[in-house]
Amino acid sequence: MAAESFDLAVVGAGPGGYVAAIRAAQLGLRVAVIEEDRPGGVCLNWGCIPSKALLTGAELVETLRAHGDTFGVSAQGLSLDYAKAQAHSRAVSDRLCKGVQSLFKKNKITLVSGRGRLSGEGAVAVEGADAGTVRAERILLAAGSTELVPKGVEVDGERVMTSREALAATSVPSRAVVIGAGAVGVEFAYVWAQYGAEVTIVEMAEQMLPGADREVAAGLLREFKKKKIDVQLGTRFEELKARGGGVAVSVAGGTTLEADRVLLALGRRALSADLGLESVGVEVDERGFVKVDERLQTTVAGVWAIGDLVGGPLLAHKASEEGIAAAEWMAGLKRPPLDHEKIPGCIYAQPQVAWIGLTEEQARERYGEVRVGKFPFQASGKALASGHPAGFAKIIAEPKYGEIVGAHLLGHGATELVAEIGLAMTLECTTAEIAGTTHAHPTLSEAIHEAALLAEGRGINF
Repeated sequence: MAAESFDLAVVGAGPGGYVAAIRAAQLGLRVAVIEEDRPGGVCLNWGCIPSKALLTGAELVETLRAHGDTFGVSAQGLSLDYAKAQAHSRAVSDRLCKGVQSLFKKNKITLVSGRGRLSGEGAVAVEGADAGTVRAERILLAAGSTELVPKGVEVDGERVMTSREALAATSVPSRAVVIGAGAVGVEFAYVWAQYGAEVTIVEMAEQMLPGADREVAAGLLREFKKKKIDVQLGTRFEELKARGGGVAVSVAGGTTLEADRVLLALGRRALSADLGLESVGVEVDERGFVKVDERLQTTVAGVWAIGDLVGGPLLAHKASEEGIAAAEWMAGLKRPPLDHEKIPGCIYAQPQVAWIGLTEEQARERYGEVRVGKFPFQASGKALASGHPAGFAKIIAEPKYGEIVGAHLLGHGATELVAEIGLAMTLECTTAEIAGTTHAHPTLSEAIHEAALLAEGRGINF
């Protein structure tokens, strides 16, 4: 393509980049988005969306097997076809990818196909189908991240996989070892187990979901044990070796685990190494994340960065909110910086996990004494009626006013329920205000209401 000039060039069309582009276009900027793959990024194509399609299928399988008899539904002779579930996940991704392309057209955003690299002040060199140079007064880096693979480990896509290859797989292994008990590891372990795999999770930390509230992590561990998923905590993975048609997984202590398939779920690393950052002087930290200030500006004027590229919680919704914020600042709007403590985290295995704000331990370190209200779903009429009594809702408030500073949910529907707490924290609500809000009966959301009442010292149903 011939050199063109825009108000904004966005490098990357993931949930940060494409959202930022749309918001900038709404604010009157002429925008180009440079993307070498399909619009939507890892989240839409090889992460959040297809994995949730598979998780929905796994949940259905578990519901029929574990709870079908309760409701007079026989699961005898149940036939499972994982390939169909995988095909559905790809179809959903394809549809949403086309949706992003339609949004670009609607907002008059130019999509440039190719790999973008900074090539000087206000310039992005493009290699690929639309090779050339895109010039822009402002540049937003939204290249995202990729799976973390240890040195010396070969990902062959058959016996050893990352989440990318696992989402493309059309079969479930007989025996699987999942290395890492974070979001990816927990979710794939759940899916594969429900479709018939014998699953072992290996995690070097002393709890599942490292960094999550300890009570939530302990509760999830109990539920996974009930599902016969073997979780080995405080166990360091050391080596993988091909053995026959499978893999031998060596862990600390001299133990070897045999598997047909190994999933590496060790985290992600920023895709900052091939962006031409050094050509203009954009700085990165020791982990490879691009350095930005509270307004997401890099160390170079006119260049911003968002999402996984800058670290923090590597979440699609965090990237989207940063994209909107960056676009608004570029357009001259006055708005506050994002409060990253108010970004929710969600795990979509069953029981689901969701949290926002401080853990109980963090809150006690910051405030000393805190108010805590914890309501078990076993005391929830809706949870019992629907056959999902596992888990609890926990709300944490600071001691002086009762302002909510954190919440942690384990149970069915947790990833939906956390939005109420997010709104409450945005509005600086107290537990008294949640307690004073009528919640419909019977609903799972009553657990939030009851937890708030308990934090106020006036619980009703527990």
